[in-house]
Amino acid sequence: MSTDRQAPEPAAADELAAPGPEGEPTDGSDGVAPPEADPAAGAPSEPPSDTEAAPDAEPDAEGPEAEAPVPSVTDTPADTAADTTAEDAEAEAASDDAGADAAEPGATPTGDAEGATPALSEAAAELAAQKVERERIARRKAEREAPIEAGAKLSGTAADLLAAVRAVESGAQPAPVYFDDAPAAPRPAPAAAPPQSRTPAPVAAVAVGDVDAVRAVLLRGGAPEALAAQAAGVLGEGAAERLAEDPWLLLAVAGVRPTQADGFARALLGPEAGPADERRSAALVGWLLEQAALKGHTALEATVLEKALAQYGVPDAGEALEQAIGDGAVLVFNEPLDPPGTEYAEGEEPPVRVLVGLEGCALAEESLADGLARLANTFGGAADWEKAATGPGADLIRAVSGHGLVTHTGGEAARAEPAALLAVAREFGLRACLAAHVPHEGAVTVTGLLAGAEGPGRDADGQFALDLLIVLDAPQLDVETAAALVESVPDGARLVLSGDPGVLGSAGPGRVFADVLAARACPQSVSRTPDPGPLGELVSGIGIGELNQVEAPGKEVVIVPVRDAGEAVHRTVQLVSESVPRAFGVPADGVQVITPGHGGSAGTRALNAALKERLNPGPGRFGGFDPGDRVVHVPSPGRALPARVVSADAQGLHLDAAGERIVVPQEQVEARVRHGWAVTAHQAVGARWPAVVVVLPGDAAEALSRDWVYTAFGRAERHLSVVHGVDQALPVAVAQGLPKPRTTRLTGLLRALVASAEQPR
Repeated sequence: MSTDRQAPEPAAADELAAPGPEGEPTDGSDGVAPPEADPAAGAPSEPPSDTEAAPDAEPDAEGPEAEAPVPSVTDTPADTAADTTAEDAEAEAASDDAGADAAEPGATPTGDAEGATPALSEAAAELAAQKVERERIARRKAEREAPIEAGAKLSGTAADLLAAVRAVESGAQPAPVYFDDAPAAPRPAPAAAPPQSRTPAPVAAVAVGDVDAVRAVLLRGGAPEALAAQAAGVLGEGAAERLAEDPWLLLAVAGVRPTQADGFARALLGPEAGPADERRSAALVGWLLEQAALKGHTALEATVLEKALAQYGVPDAGEALEQAIGDGAVLVFNEPLDPPGTEYAEGEEPPVRVLVGLEGCALAEESLADGLARLANTFGGAADWEKAATGPGADLIRAVSGHGLVTHTGGEAARAEPAALLAVAREFGLRACLAAHVPHEGAVTVTGLLAGAEGPGRDADGQFALDLLIVLDAPQLDVETAAALVESVPDGARLVLSGDPGVLGSAGPGRVFADVLAARACPQSVSRTPDPGPLGELVSGIGIGELNQVEAPGKEVVIVPVRDAGEAVHRTVQLVSESVPRAFGVPADGVQVITPGHGGSAGTRALNAALKERLNPGPGRFGGFDPGDRVVHVPSPGRALPARVVSADAQGLHLDAAGERIVVPQEQVEARVRHGWAVTAHQAVGARWPAVVVVLPGDAAEALSRDWVYTAFGRAERHLSVVHGVDQALPVAVAQGLPKPRTTRLTGLLRALVASAEQPR
């Protein structure tokens, strides 16, 4: 059972922060990153943010801040992990049989670990295996990255810049994006048809001459020539001339930060380059708004943006922002603070908040609002479905029978209600379709529906050939995806947005589902179907801010106390490979590990290295992968697919994803494929597994929030083990760790449209 949330307040100017811990988006944290120290450019020095330091961003959806990190909750170097002490596996098995070891599924969910006796040998072996794996990966990367095309090693700023961008491309550092990896899809189901090979679409080619011209400009400015192809692709026609005239355009390349662009500009322009340069100010405005969009915001308050510009050394931030608005680089909006229809005294100006945003997000949000209002207003009329309105989904069926736009909220058990609605609609002869963020029984994926690869197809007007579209996992819709969906639903059709408001938000900008709920622009059906059993009771309590101890006679919930990150890794491997399969009959492939971030001594990288060593050891001869490896493939931002490595050849890495053969080109493997035994909660949204092991090492305390815990714990169907090293930080996060707000415009737009439709003509 879940709880609806109120629309969050806008981000405050004094909460500006860089992208969140590696592997975990900040879910709508403040829109912009604080500046790096750059005395030469006149920018004030900036204390490094503990969240900025947590990198892993990959082009696939994580976002990299390409600056030297400081240790943080998800970015503690694995090599500095404390020596692990762990309980002897033999003693643990014996204790488990006696029902006294809390680390085993046979233990009670009280957190006590009685009868535990230290035995360093196995833990030391685990750490040694991890260290060997890390050294092997480091050697392979060093060998691959050693050659420099110009034939000479780089140093100074150029080396730093190249390292930063390579870190982004390889996933070693997060790019400044809001969402790290796309949420992971559920475990593959057996394919009904023979597998077919598919290769991801190649990136658009750039003319060799354009790349060479950009390379020459980069070399003049002391920047690494390896950035030439990416810069040429991003800047488009005339890239070299544009870059030479405005060196701060280098900020458009992923992983490049303002201090690095400043150094490049000084090398090209000399004394002419300074903090007051209009070209610098314009580039910074766009860059800051891009960071905000990648962290979930569709706009920023003007005051927040001005403060961020000032922190980057812009002398007159207000004038710089006005110049950007005047040049059409960004758009400005005056959003009323009072509800529509509020009356004011003569001469009184209604209070507004001034928002600034990029054209893409602005147009998508306005198109989405118009489309939702269109569906609500063009609905032909109520149908008589009363006889079919029985069972748990009765309220939803009644609401949809009489309205063109309906929202539906509920937990995991409530997903049966949209399925019941689908069956009723088809009984009445409607062309109905169920779509989900990740593969779900009886549903197409949102991505496949939009691409035309799944679902009913489109009519002559380019709209879906259907009468009812039900969208599960609606909290995972960003504004652009939602706008594309709504625009494709024909007039007179019905749209149902269904989801759990308590889970983590979308990978991209916006908070579509929460904004629609807050606007109250349509009927809202709230499920009364509780999630069953001890797991349902536990997760439902978390949804209202209470971490309750639940009775788990079948060992549905087990707490595994650990002293440090090394022990957390050791215990996790034991649980996945031995304890859970032995106690519940769930194979290791049915156990999913979830942890707060990718980096650190107990992040996904360390956990995946240890799990691979135990479950599928091998030399990693295919770019770090071996046949049989469990992986996550991210073909595009916001989308992830679980898969298995089959083989590799000159074409690339061959994967099997639910019976579909995918070939990932060799040059894309490092950016688009990673091991998948352990994932982040954001990757896991929408999917469920028979058993889940949630790993909470001590250094993860600051990364926890109520929606993170709610999401992670809610992924388990039969059994949940919590490898617990954060002490009281867990109940504090559940009680007080509310998600940071995202600044969006959809709620206001919908309210205005509803008020306009209600006015007499």
